[in-house]
Amino acid sequence: MEKEDLISLQRNVLKLRVEGKYEETIEACFQLLEAGLAVHDSKSILTAHINNAASFYCIGAIEEAFHSIDAYIEHCTDFGDEADRLNGYNVLFLLHEYNKDYEAAKETLQNAIRLGKKLGHFNILSNAYSNYSMILAKENDFESALSMAEKGLEAAKLHEPRTPILEFRVKLNIANALIGMNDLEAAELLVNEMVNDPLLDSFIREKTQVHDLYGRLLIKQKMYTEALEAYDTAKELAESYKDKNLLKGILEKKCKLCEVMGDVQRGYKAQQAYINLLSDLRQHDVAMAAVKLGVKHRVATIERRANTDYLTGLYNRSFTETTTDQWLAEAAVTGESIVCIALDLDNLKILNDTYGHIFGDEIIKKIGQACAGQIRNGDLMGRFGGDEFAIILRDLSVEKAHHKAEKLLEAVRSIKIEKDGIYLSLTASVGIADNANGKIQTFTELFHQADIALYEAKESGKNQIRIMC
Repeated sequence: MEKEDLISLQRNVLKLRVEGKYEETIEACFQLLEAGLAVHDSKSILTAHINNAASFYCIGAIEEAFHSIDAYIEHCTDFGDEADRLNGYNVLFLLHEYNKDYEAAKETLQNAIRLGKKLGHFNILSNAYSNYSMILAKENDFESALSMAEKGLEAAKLHEPRTPILEFRVKLNIANALIGMNDLEAAELLVNEMVNDPLLDSFIREKTQVHDLYGRLLIKQKMYTEALEAYDTAKELAESYKDKNLLKGILEKKCKLCEVMGDVQRGYKAQQAYINLLSDLRQHDVAMAAVKLGVKHRVATIERRANTDYLTGLYNRSFTETTTDQWLAEAAVTGESIVCIALDLDNLKILNDTYGHIFGDEIIKKIGQACAGQIRNGDLMGRFGGDEFAIILRDLSVEKAHHKAEKLLEAVRSIKIEKDGIYLSLTASVGIADNANGKIQTFTELFHQADIALYEAKESGKNQIRIMC
């Protein structure tokens, strides 16, 4: 896939998420993830994981959101730059906030603030300050919450190009802190300005949030009838774009307000709406269970495709190399013996020239299947390229690996291929090398040693085994 195609997929993911089309975003993320894994493009992989995380979170699939967060952070640790790590802090906050682990949430946001300042990413910096303000408000530290929100507004104003909705989101936290501090005059001025902002015509979620906040302000002012109207507006808006989690909070507030007002009729209606919503949420959980199964299947399928060779179904070179590097690093500490067997079919070029490459591919597949049946669970067999295979054996001496190589050659020799009424016999050559008591710590070096031994087996007449001394 061309770089331009990957960029187009990335832009589509971001566009869909900004538009609030979360289920479509998830589907687009899977397309981007599959494409990114196929060509080992880290930016595409990271973009898919982080947008999957945010989208799953928004539709209530919390387990999948956390799976995507974990996948993002793991890939970011190995391949990400500082900007990717900054995004990682931003999304990791969701996990801590959901678990109500506010200390961990604040520590994550502090890391985001430090890195956001360093990189000059004022949009993420503003968002971090805003989230910090929200956590402090939940802890009833409204003065500190106001200070954080004001810093968030300063950062939002530094972001280029200017993004009014970024500033608006921070103002929600400023107003929330002012209400908590009982500075109702300042809060009223700000909330009235926000409720009437034409910007909200394009941002329904924020419009819902400001009416919800307005209801809270009016309750503080003991204007209960007006507060109920504000909550009714917020309820209708939340219903319009199916934000059930926000709607649940609004209905809870409506029920409590009706109880304070002694309005039995409205309270009954609010209670019924709340009960119906809980029923919907239970059905939503059932639907999410189906989504989860589908997600796990899709992720497993994508990972399997990314790690396997298209022709033989064995592991591909990339996965074999990466996994062996991990094993060798561990073995350098533990002293474990890691052995590489390099196996190469004899005379494939003659077979290809005589019968064609499609026939040659069928032979490679049969060899892969025959040899795979000879290795233990926990060992690794991958196609290195063409008709050459790499078998990586853990905790096995060279002597025992030689015995295993003999069984592999027997498996190859037992394959009988019929072509045009003629039965063809196959042979292979094998080279063996080990990690030299932990001195060899990369797949490249280990395979190179086995490949030298394989070359000696070819030069000595083929159909035999050589060990690298």
